[in-house]
Amino acid sequence: MNAMRLGGLIRKEVLQILRDPSSIAIAFVLPLVLLLLFGYGISLDAREVPIGIVIEEPSVAASSFAGSFLHSPYFHPVLFRHRQPAEAALVRGELDAMVVLRQDFARRARRPQGAPVQVVVDGTDANTARLVTGYAAGAWQTWLGHEARLRGRPLPPPAVLEHRIWFNAAVRSRNFLIPGLIAIIMTLIGALLTALVVAREWERGTMEALLVTRVTRFELLVGKLAPYFVLGMGGMALSVAMAVFLFGVPFRGSVGVLVAASALFLLAALGMGLLISTVARNQFVAGQIAIITAFLPAFILSGFIFDIASMPQPIQAITYLISARYFVAALQSLFLAGDVWSVLVPNLAALALIGIVFLGLTWRRTRTRLE
Repeated sequence: MNAMRLGGLIRKEVLQILRDPSSIAIAFVLPLVLLLLFGYGISLDAREVPIGIVIEEPSVAASSFAGSFLHSPYFHPVLFRHRQPAEAALVRGELDAMVVLRQDFARRARRPQGAPVQVVVDGTDANTARLVTGYAAGAWQTWLGHEARLRGRPLPPPAVLEHRIWFNAAVRSRNFLIPGLIAIIMTLIGALLTALVVAREWERGTMEALLVTRVTRFELLVGKLAPYFVLGMGGMALSVAMAVFLFGVPFRGSVGVLVAASALFLLAALGMGLLISTVARNQFVAGQIAIITAFLPAFILSGFIFDIASMPQPIQAITYLISARYFVAALQSLFLAGDVWSVLVPNLAALALIGIVFLGLTWRRTRTRLE
């Protein structure tokens, strides 16, 4: 390795990056846009759910029960006197659920057996349906406790459930989504940037001029990867800063482990992108391959949104080949739980192995001769 040649190659790539606005945009503008869109636009929390409350016969008990929904942040209740208009609104999609209190609700509520309450939920969106069902059961339990206190006698439940929520006490889906989104952004930065590097050289005819020099394979790879590695880590720093200071996601791990995990994942992503660019000598083709083989699997099969355990077994087996799966798990652990080494060590080892594989394949495919 010649330090002067290597320095010249790195300087060449830095100048190329400075002269190409797309590289700066992918590294810094793309994370900013994606974090703002996903951070503010996507939420798995059910808030202000439109729900219809049918009170066939007004009473103090019925009004008290409806109040448990009116004062809940999870519901936006609409009152009805009859069942048919509520059903029609549910069919039209104006409501996600309806609660029906029959005419004899007040009379039967005073009996030991209690009064039945019907909850009809729109099951088109299964996730929202499950959340609404759980929230409605919670509102029911809240009302029962309130009624027991008003009557001066304790409510005798068959079991007492005590909730303890670890790692995300506020139960904010944003705290879960943002760390995973950082992994998706890093995949785009690493794969897309380097997928276009060598392909651009072949298209512009500068690769032939580079190969007639005495540059070695090691110098060529390091010269290509080093500037984009620094650029990718800069995008990572911007993403983490936005997650913590803009979106309020807690960070409970150590910065050193975060840097190490990010470096391993970025090397794997850069190696994959450079391998694509050495195979496809066209920027458009290289970009399409990078999106199909890097971004889409990272988005769908990494556990970023979709739970891997709920996938079919063959698909679960495929996820072990996706480096973003291990980085998402490491990031979520670092942000929400801290340095849990039983989680971090296997995932970091997998990232290192995948990075070695991609860089090794890139090494074998890289040629320093035209023939």
